[in-house]
Amino acid sequence: MKRTATGPLAGITVLELGTMYAAPTAGRMLRDFGARVTKVEDPATGDYARHWTPHKDGLSLGFARLNAGKQSVGIDLRQPDGRDLVRRLAATVDVVLESFRPGRLESWGLGYEVLAERNPGLILTRISGFGQTGPYRERPGFGTVAETASGFAFINGWPDTPPTSPPFGFADSIAGISAAMGTAMALYRRDRTGTGDVIDVALYEPLMFIVGDMILKYATLGEVQGRVGNGTGSASPRGIYQAADGAWLSIAASNEVIARRLFRAMGRPELSNDPRFATNQVRMANNDAIQYEVRSWVAGRPRAEVLKILDEFEVVSAPVNDARDIVSDPHFVERTLVNLVGSEVLGPTVMPGPVLHMGSFTGPAYDGVPAIGEHTESVLAGALELTPTELADLSERGIIASDGPGPGPAASAPR
Repeated sequence: MKRTATGPLAGITVLELGTMYAAPTAGRMLRDFGARVTKVEDPATGDYARHWTPHKDGLSLGFARLNAGKQSVGIDLRQPDGRDLVRRLAATVDVVLESFRPGRLESWGLGYEVLAERNPGLILTRISGFGQTGPYRERPGFGTVAETASGFAFINGWPDTPPTSPPFGFADSIAGISAAMGTAMALYRRDRTGTGDVIDVALYEPLMFIVGDMILKYATLGEVQGRVGNGTGSASPRGIYQAADGAWLSIAASNEVIARRLFRAMGRPELSNDPRFATNQVRMANNDAIQYEVRSWVAGRPRAEVLKILDEFEVVSAPVNDARDIVSDPHFVERTLVNLVGSEVLGPTVMPGPVLHMGSFTGPAYDGVPAIGEHTESVLAGALELTPTELADLSERGIIASDGPGPGPAASAPR
């Protein structure tokens, strides 16, 4: 199959009204595969994600990762004329992404019915804490709330430690990827029917799907799943182990074939015939004992040697990588990491690329991080045919920003 530089979403235009993490993640997913994404930001403060740490010379690294290659248009949505500009821009695009509280767009006269009057084929993708329907629809929600409400935090950690949320945007990222998938499905449906659609993503729902076995377990068996550390609670032996040199690695002997391979790799093939370890069911009942055997074996040799032996026996395993390991690993360098270029602040650097690969598409280029309002004049002049006089008037009244003023002071974006 011939690979090209043209993504499958080439020609699709996206207006991103979302801030922070989830909606910009969806925008990046669409941009990764060819869509042109125009990000609307507050003219003074920009997306609040610009104020996330860590920074390099005032530029948020997290913001850069999610928004490289997008256009930035500074429009004040608090002002009627700013909302009118967004209404007019929405008439020119295929997709609008938003992450305000349910009802906020409607209160601004930017609800789907209004936007679809001018653009019947529009896809409106909405991401919120608890979704557009239900008793909790008006509650605010960030990723931490989604990670606790979904049940994830309750089962994450060790039996003697508190429920634990991850130190990164886990729920937001999954919701953003899910929103991009929903948007792609709606675009496919529009190609067949000519009609637009509304995609409704709650931050907690994709994560609740992922931990769904705990819900089914309770609904079916009446059992509440607790925290089990690095195990799954359903297969053994599995976990993270420390080698003799202090380095860590993971082993996932999650089916009978791999468990027997692991025992042979350990030089202990007889464990397969031990009544305590012969099947996954009895291994789970004797998990502490089998984990002791695996931990002891791993602890007796350096990590590289353990991984070499496990690889020879085709046991599923991997090192526990930190960022230094990742950026120097030849597999990740070839397949996963991409260059972020065009930013004088960041200089040459790398970050993770698209979350999937297509045989027909070589992948996107990540060409710089936009300043607030960097593309306002070109977008409004091109899409809405505003004259220099009109642009100057809007700028003087503080409705738009067009000179890329930079990160600005830390302040909340409208919600």
